[in-house]
Amino acid sequence: MSDAPLQPDRQILMGHIREFGKRVKLSGTAEELESFKYLEGQIASYGYRTKLLLHDAYISLPGRAAVEIGGNAVRCITHSMSVSTPGEGISAEVIYVAEGAEADLERIDVEGHIILVDGIATEDVAALASARGAIGQIHVSPNEHLYEMCVSPVWGSPSQHTRKQLPRTAICTIARDDGARLRQACRAGKAPVARLTTEVDTGWRKTPILVAELFPENRPDAPFILFSGHHDTWHYGVMDNGGANATMLEAARLLAERRENWQRGLRICFWSGHSHGRYSGSAWYADEYWDELEQRCVAHVNVDSTGGAGADILTNSAVIDELKAVAARAVETVTGQVHRGRRHGRAADQSFWGVGIPSMFGSLSHQPPGPVKMLTALGWWWHTPHDTEEHIDPANLQRDTEIVLRVLGELLDARVLPLDYTAYAASLKDELSSLNGKLTGRLDIDKLISVADELHRRADAINEAARKGTANADAINDRLRQASRLLVPLNYTYGDRFHHDNALPHPAWPSLSGLRELAALPEGHADIPFFAVHARQTRNRLLSVLRQACTGLALDGT
Repeated sequence: MSDAPLQPDRQILMGHIREFGKRVKLSGTAEELESFKYLEGQIASYGYRTKLLLHDAYISLPGRAAVEIGGNAVRCITHSMSVSTPGEGISAEVIYVAEGAEADLERIDVEGHIILVDGIATEDVAALASARGAIGQIHVSPNEHLYEMCVSPVWGSPSQHTRKQLPRTAICTIARDDGARLRQACRAGKAPVARLTTEVDTGWRKTPILVAELFPENRPDAPFILFSGHHDTWHYGVMDNGGANATMLEAARLLAERRENWQRGLRICFWSGHSHGRYSGSAWYADEYWDELEQRCVAHVNVDSTGGAGADILTNSAVIDELKAVAARAVETVTGQVHRGRRHGRAADQSFWGVGIPSMFGSLSHQPPGPVKMLTALGWWWHTPHDTEEHIDPANLQRDTEIVLRVLGELLDARVLPLDYTAYAASLKDELSSLNGKLTGRLDIDKLISVADELHRRADAINEAARKGTANADAINDRLRQASRLLVPLNYTYGDRFHHDNALPHPAWPSLSGLRELAALPEGHADIPFFAVHARQTRNRLLSVLRQACTGLALDGT
């Protein structure tokens, strides 16, 4: 069979797009399940073994909402994981809090009030407002469109321990011009009073996950690449996430034709609960299949919102350090653009960092910068009823799918997994070096820096062995897998591999937080000894994990 680059079929891609435009796919609904059946039929026809799982997930579907200011109705929506009000609504004075950041809310007593917030509704503002006793939130859209959002700070379905973190405020969004008038009244000291009425259907529902897999001949237990994307949508969601689902189906079809080249298997998962359950599907799957994922999954490629009209920026998709080169090669080969990449945010069904699985992507192609501040660069129609077929560019969809095909092709075909832990070690060294001077006289981290250098040397030896076409590829791959279980959680979690961190924004290298907190205290601060206790424990954990990774990456004789 030819080794020429796989070429996505534009007509097939757009046929999927038209199918996805037929249904609104709210998590746990009959319409969503019907659309999952289409996915299953298509991917089974390509030779994949399929299984449709149903599991309990905590899902929140926004219903009717009303905002009244001085008795005048204002166009609005409410949000997933917002609370429902009593039938008569809630009424309170409105206080303007700018973007609702922690510093904004520290200056103002918002208890018992409704806060007016600039920008699209987010989980971090919902958490801050709830903690400070606000009873309601009115968010002002950056334009005339009202953007659907899930505002839970809990990653996945809540447990008995995390359910208390769910929002305790009624939350609505209004359009820019209506918000401008309300903001002006607040600034003028007129103390406007608002009434919010919200209905949100929140509770446990059965939701689907479609799992499809294909393995090299006679190797059903081989390690595998996880390839995933969500299928639930806001409204028709033809770009988000119909574009990505079309990409997934077409990539599955074409990759199956080259199965004789595969060194490992491909497992494809279509999630529900992304939009209405804060990644409940992927979080449940990570928990339920944790052991198998730890033993066999070697990388995760997530895909979201491909093929958007005008989405011509291919340089900024998220990728973990050790996979940056894989992303860069694919993007430059297909588009000629130089992929700079960016650090993953806390989003995009990245539920597998605790397991220790290196990951890449989420959204792949982005809109050029514009004058309006948006949460994402995915087009003004994102998360609105306007996300329909007219905003799919067939050429962009074909281009994005070709990038994904090249990434998956390399991950499936490479004799030695293309995980470059020299890039990881360099990133870690930069972080530690930036802290070292600030910690002088407080905590010695020279050993940490030395071990980061040792990790770089061990990883460089692995890379050199891979370039020489080593006969010990299977053994090296297993060492890389084991090292990733130690190293990925250091880079992207606070340290607990078995419980998901919250869905709030995370700093880079959250495992270093204890060191950062000590470094941030001003000279002579009375709390330095307290912070030093935790910082020492943080340093010791990092040392232990990094030494284990170095040992695991050591080649024979090194």
